[in-house]
Amino acid sequence: MTFLRVILTAGLLFATTDDVVSATADTGPAAGPHGFDFEFGAWRVHHRIKRAADGGWTEFDGTCTDHGLMDGSANVEEHRFDKPTGVTWGVAMRAFDPKSATWAIWWIDGRDPHGALDPPVKGRFENGVGTFYSDGVINDKPVRTRYVWSAITHDSARWEQAYSYDAGKSWDTNWIMDFRRVR
Repeated sequence: MTFLRVILTAGLLFATTDDVVSATADTGPAAGPHGFDFEFGAWRVHHRIKRAADGGWTEFDGTCTDHGLMDGSANVEEHRFDKPTGVTWGVAMRAFDPKSATWAIWWIDGRDPHGALDPPVKGRFENGVGTFYSDGVINDKPVRTRYVWSAITHDSARWEQAYSYDAGKSWDTNWIMDFRRVR
């Protein structure tokens, strides 16, 4: 049973006597240093971003590739954003700390690649959902940021970013990414 669980969690294919069966069970991401293994590969991504000026939403598509480092306890995710205003890029870097059993995630915005990095969001996967938080400042106001990874399967996932200006009492979701695996 343990061998089967490892195959399903990794999202690999396994052979039976006459056919090939795809791992379809939604076991969710592993806790610990292999939490982001589900994202390794290439993806098409649909983005919805809330505009600060009027609260309306902008939608566009893009692509994402992710590969592991350090035996899965770190990874790099590269995004191409095909926006109506042109193509931009971004990179997420992640690392797992076994001492605290948490992940840290940093973001590099290709529009300002030498800009200061925001404080990393930190958190973990529990019950198939990854939740990550950081505290920072936006427009001279303290803000708490939350990332949530959910609806994770071998071929799809959802990521959401939300801000709280009241120390986490209420949240305003401002960016949603729906991932569909290409390979």
